[in-house]
Amino acid sequence: MTSRLSTTFSAPRPALVCFITAGDGDTAANLDALVEAGADVIELGMPFTDPMADGPAIQSANLRSLGAGTTTADVLRYATEFRARHPNVPLVLMGYANPMVRRGPEWFAEAAAAAGVDGVICVDIPPEEDDALGPALRERGIAPIRLATPTTDAARLPQVLAGSEGFLYYVSVAGITGKQQAVQASIEEAVARLKQSTNLPIAVGFGVRTPEQASAIAKVADGVVVGSALVEICGAYGAEAPAKLKELTSTLAHAVHTARQEQLA
Repeated sequence: MTSRLSTTFSAPRPALVCFITAGDGDTAANLDALVEAGADVIELGMPFTDPMADGPAIQSANLRSLGAGTTTADVLRYATEFRARHPNVPLVLMGYANPMVRRGPEWFAEAAAAAGVDGVICVDIPPEEDDALGPALRERGIAPIRLATPTTDAARLPQVLAGSEGFLYYVSVAGITGKQQAVQASIEEAVARLKQSTNLPIAVGFGVRTPEQASAIAKVADGVVVGSALVEICGAYGAEAPAKLKELTSTLAHAVHTARQEQLA
């Protein structure tokens, strides 16, 4: 596990993980707003033409970003500049295989490491095909972060966990991002089951939009991932997005960071 991720998830409180798409608006200003408002981990989406796991909000963000001409080189530049401004905040690249492996996994891993990236989530490389990217990332100290879902059964879970580092991302619904929210009881049951099989921190995402939802999840999980609600702000507010991102992120951060205090009260 990389040091920044280790440090963040070893804190005595759950972590808020925030996602936006690179190249969708003023990326640097949007990222800074998230950090200033209390985000603990940043997920930076790499725009792709066919984001099959994402709902309308992130699909639209991908199209806006690609329409603005965003390239993989731009994403890596955003990451490099972010690392210079925020040396201690974990940064994870999230996206799809084609932009990551088209020049070879070694090229991508080397470039990501040089940019100060801590982890990579590749949505469409299954654990069974780890050789496509995982070894190159691990060799350079970058955590390959895997996804578990409600359909990840006991027979497949060991394969998901093998070689997984940083944290385990639990996708709380069997569907696309931003469209529905899982029942809290099902999240609690899933997190408890996963914790029996791994010491990795468990971060829960997909469908988390409000401080109330985030607080409930933070009572049982090590991290809460929010994406579509933030991406919608980037699309709706343009140059005003950083201020709006701060407003929502600060309420989410407070909810996540104080969830267990309220539980003990």
